Amino acid sequence: MQNRISSFPPIIDDASKILILGSIPGVKSLEKQQYYAHPQNAFWKIIFALFEEEFTENYAERIQVLKKHHIALWDVIDSCERKGSLDSEIRNEEANQIAELLDKHPNIQAIFCNGGKSYKNLQKILGKDFKIPIFLLPSTSPLHTVSLEKKLEDWEKIRNYI
Repeated sequence: MQNRISSFPPIIDDASKILILGSIPGVKSLEKQQYYAHPQNAFWKIIFALFEEEFTENYAERIQVLKKHHIALWDVIDSCERKGSLDSEIRNEEANQIAELLDKHPNIQAIFCNGGKSYKNLQKILGKDFKIPIFLLPSTSPLHTVSLEKKLEDWEKIRNYI
């Protein structure tokens, strides 16, 4: 049996308009206690490019950029067992309380899932006909080998809800 890992608390405030959901932090993120900490993960590059912000490695400044643009961030999985960082290795998962989070933050207008695992799990949690739109975006993981340009193009739909 693998060690149990847990997700981070959500990054959200009353001004948040969209919620981006990943699956659960990878090894590098867990080590650093930061969302999307793996240097090859394109998440932060995409967010900064979408909003024409000057890129920074400083995590506190990254979080401020999310808040400035009314973006909330969390994971669909609260805890699980996993060897390594692959979503395909996730076992014995427990879901985060997504519906409760949305009830507490009624300004959320859309949910964007960072990859297929997040999207599939969210549909199990909320159902396919949830009251706000749910979008599947290509994973920002380096294992998802679509070009950064193509990922950025797909992720641009976020701006329609900000």
